[in-house]
Amino acid sequence: MTAVADGLDFPTSLAFDDDHGVYVAESGLPFGGAAPGGRIWRLGKDGADRRLIADQLAPPVTGLLWHQGYLYVSEGGAGQITRIGPDGQRTVIVDGLPGPGNYHVDMAVTGPDDKLYFAQGAMSNLGIIGLDAYELGWLGRLPHSYDLPGLDIELTGVNVTTRDPLTSTPGAQAVTGAFVPFGTATRPGQQIAAALPCSAAVMRCDLDGGNLELVAWGLRNAFGLGFLPDGRLLAVDQGADDRGSRPIGDAPDLLFEVREGAWYGWPDFIGGTPVTDPRFKPQRGPQPTFLLANHDRLPPPEQAVLDFEAHVAATKFAVAPPSSPLAGQLVITLFGDEAPMTLPPGGPKLGRHLLMVDPDGWSTRGLPSEPDLHRPIDVGFAPGDPALYVLDFGEFEMTDHGVEAKAGTGRLLRWEGWDRPTATD
Repeated sequence: MTAVADGLDFPTSLAFDDDHGVYVAESGLPFGGAAPGGRIWRLGKDGADRRLIADQLAPPVTGLLWHQGYLYVSEGGAGQITRIGPDGQRTVIVDGLPGPGNYHVDMAVTGPDDKLYFAQGAMSNLGIIGLDAYELGWLGRLPHSYDLPGLDIELTGVNVTTRDPLTSTPGAQAVTGAFVPFGTATRPGQQIAAALPCSAAVMRCDLDGGNLELVAWGLRNAFGLGFLPDGRLLAVDQGADDRGSRPIGDAPDLLFEVREGAWYGWPDFIGGTPVTDPRFKPQRGPQPTFLLANHDRLPPPEQAVLDFEAHVAATKFAVAPPSSPLAGQLVITLFGDEAPMTLPPGGPKLGRHLLMVDPDGWSTRGLPSEPDLHRPIDVGFAPGDPALYVLDFGEFEMTDHGVEAKAGTGRLLRWEGWDRPTATD
């Protein structure tokens, strides 16, 4: 394992150009005293000639793509995708995306049709905005945006009562339903029309941002997107947590094959299994009931091709190139749990390592001589280089008192010992 770059402040995203250049985007989150505002660095081969390409990007920066001489940056804090030209000029090509909320605009990739595909995360944990909005280290605020459906929906009228932090009246309570602002009740049979842009979705547009359209809805937070060599689009979808006004227990992260026009189940199904299933009973609230009353008029919820262990926080993946002895295999980063915020404390630490997946049958494999990582968040292969590049977010943990993180602990690593996997299932 070789360190290509260290001293990074909570990096999230990795990209490569055709001249052996490596781009790293820092999130811009001010944890541990880090300077606010996202930054992009370009590194020459083996980390030489580190150069600042852009700064003061709206945090968190969640994705970075290099395509035909341009960088495409997902600026979660602004709900936009920005294109940066060779001369450094910035052009916002997609804006007005939902936010702020629990999640953000995620990474973008280019498809075989030369369109820009990107994901937009959900505004809530599981459809209803709750007081967990205060607990999120990257949000910590109410009010914030509510979810917008990608398909026409009808509500069951489920409402949740919580204390109301938006008023100074002692004992004041708020009643909140699904797909509405905090403090707004809903009624059975209430209709909500599809929106574009929407949350919990994969969308696409032209490379200049034109012709925005929905690809698929119901992916809670498809943080990682990518195309297989045969043209199939895959998404790593992060599962809901045991928190907030609609908690759920042991919901796994999922790997989906994304098909146009499909519904991926959020907020009422987990990989095709209803949230009412006893396996999802939470510790921090009652068993979830359905929010949507028109399942029969929606596409059937899609099955996942792979379930990850709950709370490992699968983030991004790369496809091993033809030059690798394992060409076509996926290498996936598992960022790790954020207990006690996302699940009750007391269990072992989860994730914080890499996983290999064979798309021919979707079996998983571990890696020998696992590299020492804090929080792996992105991986990639440079053109013509069979080595694996691993981006480590750095030292970051949630506690009962909030975020404990250390600035400058992010790293970019280059690893050539990854090609001797050991089977895990």
